[in-house]
Amino acid sequence: MVQVQDAASPHAIPTVAVGFSPPDGLAPLAEHLGWSGPFLADEDRLLYRRLGLRRAPWWRIYSPGTLAFYARALARGHHIHPAVEDTRQLGGVAILHHGVVVTSWNPCSPDDRVDPNTLITAALRIQTVACHEHGTG
Repeated sequence: MVQVQDAASPHAIPTVAVGFSPPDGLAPLAEHLGWSGPFLADEDRLLYRRLGLRRAPWWRIYSPGTLAFYARALARGHHIHPAVEDTRQLGGVAILHHGVVVTSWNPCSPDDRVDPNTLITAALRIQTVACHEHGTG
């Protein structure tokens, strides 16, 4: 998430994070991550449902890729905190143009992430097409 924001910044592509925790739970997370953009609360998961983001079965949550991710984090000295949220809720990424979802990526497991450069390339392509359609590019 922060990697996407960092990759978007030089291109002036706005980024918004959405979580299903209450706002008072998202604020410390945003601070911990160094998130500088808006971080919205979707406690009822309305946006999650509209984007088709689903909950994963337990065997996908504890997939070999996820276990390897945590093993690498532990090896680097990171402390792993016990989960307090719904660990089965999968995230996702959507690119919007004028409030309309143009493209989205929905993962199959927590370690299934889209490459930030792929997102930036797609966002820039959409931005370029929009500029040409409006005669500003």
